[in-house]
Amino acid sequence: MRLLKNTGTDRVIDLLDPKLQKDGQLDVVTPEFSLFAFSALQSKLATLKQSNIVIPSVDGELRLLGNEADRPARNQLLSRWLAKQCAEWAKGTAEIRLAKGKVPQGVAVVRDTNGAAQQVVMGSFGLTSDGLGITPGNPLNLIQASDTADEAAMLSQWFDMQWSSLPHDDVNKQAFIEALESLAADCPPFTLYALILSHLFSNAADEMDEERIVKSATGIRNTRVWKKLYKFQRDGVVGAIDKLNRFGGCIIADSVGLGKTFEALAVIKYFELRNDRVLVLCPKRLRDNWTLYKANDKRNVLAADRLNFDVLNHTDLSREGGTSGDIDLAHVNWGNYDLVVIDESHNFRNKATHKGRESRYDRLMRRIIKEGVKTRVLMLSATPVNNRLADLRNQIAFATEGDDTALMEHGIASIEATTRKAQAQFNRWLSLDDEEKTPSRLVEMLGFDYFTLLDHLTIARSRKHIQKYYGTAETGAFPQRLPPINIKPDVDRAGEFRSIRDINLEIRRLNLASYAPLRYVLPHKQADYDAKYSTQIRGGESFFRQVDREESLIHLLRVNVLKRMESAVSSFTLTVHRQLKDVEATLARIEAHDPEFEELDIADVDIDDPAFESLLVGRKVKVLLSDVDLLRWRHDLIEDRNRLAALYAAAKQVDAARDAKLTALREVITHKFQHPTNPGNKKIIIFTAFADTAVYLYEQLSAWAKTDLGIESALVTGSGRNQSSLPHLRKDLASILTSFSPRSKERPADLAHEGELDLLIATDCISEGQNLQDCDWLNQLRHSLEPGSHHSAVWPYRPHRLAQ
Repeated sequence: MRLLKNTGTDRVIDLLDPKLQKDGQLDVVTPEFSLFAFSALQSKLATLKQSNIVIPSVDGELRLLGNEADRPARNQLLSRWLAKQCAEWAKGTAEIRLAKGKVPQGVAVVRDTNGAAQQVVMGSFGLTSDGLGITPGNPLNLIQASDTADEAAMLSQWFDMQWSSLPHDDVNKQAFIEALESLAADCPPFTLYALILSHLFSNAADEMDEERIVKSATGIRNTRVWKKLYKFQRDGVVGAIDKLNRFGGCIIADSVGLGKTFEALAVIKYFELRNDRVLVLCPKRLRDNWTLYKANDKRNVLAADRLNFDVLNHTDLSREGGTSGDIDLAHVNWGNYDLVVIDESHNFRNKATHKGRESRYDRLMRRIIKEGVKTRVLMLSATPVNNRLADLRNQIAFATEGDDTALMEHGIASIEATTRKAQAQFNRWLSLDDEEKTPSRLVEMLGFDYFTLLDHLTIARSRKHIQKYYGTAETGAFPQRLPPINIKPDVDRAGEFRSIRDINLEIRRLNLASYAPLRYVLPHKQADYDAKYSTQIRGGESFFRQVDREESLIHLLRVNVLKRMESAVSSFTLTVHRQLKDVEATLARIEAHDPEFEELDIADVDIDDPAFESLLVGRKVKVLLSDVDLLRWRHDLIEDRNRLAALYAAAKQVDAARDAKLTALREVITHKFQHPTNPGNKKIIIFTAFADTAVYLYEQLSAWAKTDLGIESALVTGSGRNQSSLPHLRKDLASILTSFSPRSKERPADLAHEGELDLLIATDCISEGQNLQDCDWLNQLRHSLEPGSHHSAVWPYRPHRLAQ
């Protein structure tokens, strides 16, 4: 006996190949069977009279396609052909028997034409590429070979004994042949595509393994907030935690109403259970939403979780001192937060710069994210992209701490370059003809890198996604939005008020001269005012002149006046009256000016000094009356005064009794009360853009609704003017909304005595982040410039189950 190194020229194949003679026989016991080992011996196997093969179960690890070392052979794309050839060989001269258990080692016996053993090899090898020595194998394998015919005859007896003990069964041979034929068969393209996906994403299950990501030891599954989540929300939480840990940030961009706030609260609780410090940054109007969940309050459905995060407003980032709630901003340790949750993160989509000071974006990046401990950033926004893909890049920068190459190892060489290229492709898509401008074409043009970036850092699901992949058995069907009802009453029931189109033309003729004093500065004085008020941009390459800023403001003011008219004639009346007072005040200052006062230079004047008050006019931008063309300014002001006075006089005549839109709104409310969309549901929300309109509507509808319909009303404006017709109900936002939607807000039974509201009049202060699913009817007041100009759009909904 001698040992085989199975390398160089001392390999198993070098020993077997010369001994395999025509009409001879090969007997093999092998733990594995590789097509590429068959290929190496194919020419000799085809000449043999008989081949007896013992293999483990066909369902076991035969590894027909070899191992990692066989990758070059597989890349030759001959596997199907080899499988077909091997199947033909097996059908002909091969006899296949199955071992009763695992095959611990390999044995090969080469016999001559008379059946006498000529060579025996046994040990740690198989009928594989590395077993034959074609590719490198394990150097610790022990392989022995016979030296003489007597040794071969003696050792072959072991194989004869094993072979005779195994039953002859054509079923086993057929199973082996079928395994080979399945490899040789043609595969449909879709099967290949599915296989590619399987290999690409085979680790996806491990990546999203809930136990690995959300450690059960934290106790998160025992919390109230976790138990309140639906399956799709729990998956969102798991995905967000995974992205926060792997990439440092995540944007939850689920559609409106899918529970981003509750998902964020679950993430917050997970980090708090790890003893991490958490900060929530939210718009001021949403502050109460977040503070309620950390308060020891009966209305807090998560009180048992004892959440303990800090809450600050977005605007607090611009403040150096003062308080926000119970937090002293002068002493906040900004760099000590382990997790920052940014609600409505699209408010930070622009890297706005301000002359001589940090923007909120810059301060958030520097003081909270970059300084101190490692800070992870969770962003919540249903609209992370407004009209530029740079919006997304600026938010992603919070997760990467501004490092453009942070995702290099994940296939994104440059975040900025990826979004810039995607933006260019999006612009190209917009320029395509309508028949080519399809969603599928856009996906194709944006490219793989952009979607890889989204996949790494965002979680975005729509209602259709939830319905398709999760079903509605748990959540119930989403509400069905019925077609809107457009109501177009006139402005004035008496028919005396001018049309919206005429009012718009009159507004466009306004000079609004009291808001643009720099427009009237004398030519030889303009340079001095430019130097004092203009803003350098692009490092001093150019200037943004204050006079241009004022002209832009004038256009916005005209639009605002029209929008007030679109909202309600009462709001239009108030706005026109305010502007009329401003014009009259400016004219009074001009008339009181002493023309003999000594000449001054605006550069030498402290505009905040009371000594110069009588010489200056304007709000933030002050001008010396001696520096303006008073004749032209007075002319334009008088023209404005006359136009505004005429508009005010006409609008003032349209009181509540003549307000056709208010009358139509009452009819809508009455019809909804008498013919509810869903049985027993009397609730209505009326949204309006302006607080003045909301106050007017509450004053006109509240008492009427209580007397005529027997329903209670409330007003929410976000400006401290909340009202309610329920005498024992507090006026804070949480109390009003809980009384309006007690089911979705899960109001405790012991607060039922506060009563229930059915009519809610509000501005957009409650348009985001609220659970008001008890209501199935929404009115939105709006207008157009078309005939029959006033619109009241109504959106009714079919019955649905409540969602978080």
